[in-house]
Amino acid sequence: MKRAIIASLFMIIACKEEKKEIKTQQIKEKAVLNNESNEAEAAKKWLEKSIVEYFKADIGNGEKNLQKITTKDYFDYKTDAMNVDLDVDGSLTEKEFKEKWKSKFDTRKAGMGIGFLIPSQDWINIEVDSCDLKSSSKDAYIFNVVLRDDGFKAYYPSVVKVVKENGFFLIADVLQDEPK
Repeated sequence: MKRAIIASLFMIIACKEEKKEIKTQQIKEKAVLNNESNEAEAAKKWLEKSIVEYFKADIGNGEKNLQKITTKDYFDYKTDAMNVDLDVDGSLTEKEFKEKWKSKFDTRKAGMGIGFLIPSQDWINIEVDSCDLKSSSKDAYIFNVVLRDDGFKAYYPSVVKVVKENGFFLIADVLQDEPK
């Protein structure tokens, strides 16, 4: 009888320890989810602020301003896309562009021959109309973004990938539809 009581006590203690481990694991999982949520929110705020600042900055520094908010690969890719078939040094044909970048980017959504985030050369006042998290993974966040120019009464939708590199957020890709 003593053995049965002792065995029962061990079972009760073991069950309590298991419950404690499960609760600890749940708390850790919540902390990870909270941190990921905070990172995604921080990426969103950075993206919104960076877009507005980019379009309010001096146009003469456009290239420099673009470099500040994008990864090196995306900057080179978008620069090539904007210059496809133009008569400028280093410009590529559409075929050369697609061949050069097809392994890293979806060249069908490059926004060839158009500007960064918007297809217009001119704008009056670009604001972020919406910026919604579409998906996320470790240090990468994809947003559905709609920009609005009240002056021209225009809306510009795109999908923007933001990554975190060396503690800083940067735009790593923008999927833009070609203007119709």
